[in-house]
Amino acid sequence: MDSASKLQHPRRNLGSRHRAQADRFVKLSKKDSERAAENLAWAEQNAQQAVLYDFTDERNWRCLAEIKKMRMDGEGLALVLEDLFIVLGRDPNQLSQIRDVNHLEVGLELLEAAFITDSLEPETWFESLDEKGLGDFAIRCRGLDFTDQRANIVYGRRLERIRGAGHEEMFIELVHHLLAHRPANHELWMELGRLHERRNEIDQAWLCYDHVQQIRPTEPVRDLFLERLKRAMDGKESVPWSGPSLQTRSDFLERMQNLSQNVSNVPLEESLEEDEVVDTELTRLENLLQAGEAAEAFFLARSLFTSGEEWAQEWMERAQSML
Repeated sequence: MDSASKLQHPRRNLGSRHRAQADRFVKLSKKDSERAAENLAWAEQNAQQAVLYDFTDERNWRCLAEIKKMRMDGEGLALVLEDLFIVLGRDPNQLSQIRDVNHLEVGLELLEAAFITDSLEPETWFESLDEKGLGDFAIRCRGLDFTDQRANIVYGRRLERIRGAGHEEMFIELVHHLLAHRPANHELWMELGRLHERRNEIDQAWLCYDHVQQIRPTEPVRDLFLERLKRAMDGKESVPWSGPSLQTRSDFLERMQNLSQNVSNVPLEESLEEDEVVDTELTRLENLLQAGEAAEAFFLARSLFTSGEEWAQEWMERAQSML
């Protein structure tokens, strides 16, 4: 992972350490009124680091929000809430509803209300769901933007909890929405591959493992999967399996590309000559990357490359580097 990805992976010990430091500076600010402003500034800096290192711990968010209120920073508190709602996968259009309120008066209440209805702790969150709540969650997942890696991690853990409770079909459907927006999430691809393998869904398992090996060549999970298949077939009257058909791969990549669409979409013209099709797809890839739609560009380029368009490999690698 690059440095940004590492920072956005929860590291609980570092988060707790910075939160403890923030608490110490808050106590010092109350004891020494002359240096209160300076100590609160140090407290805020440590609280921000706590959230940066572990955004899955509600105590870190609470600590930062309380310090923002102590410093009478209403605008800063509003930004904390907005960032939290992005992590929680809230609809960005609904965020505008809280921008005109007095955050110094109700900001902390909004924070607590968010945690009560949508806990960051997967176990607590799942225990609060009933059958209707689970259905509402599935509907919500289909319409959210998971390009923020933190939201992807939070919802990935929720989906793993759903899978653990036996809702495998729901897990398989919804996890594709997360992976379409963050195709570099190799851990979730691996989890999905293992589930397909356990269910003896060979083609789908291969597609998942192949994707992991594509984005992390040092992990030969696809090759190891093929070895397991070969050992399982030894001594049996089975036709050796060498991977899913080209059509199956193309359908898979097209489906992931459709799920990843967010903003830009360059339609293909009908009845184009071969050179024109290449030029159109090339223009589409350029537009997608310029718009920051690296996930959609990645699946489009990989689909083209899988179909035999060698020129698309360069674009696939370029999009992959932006994920």
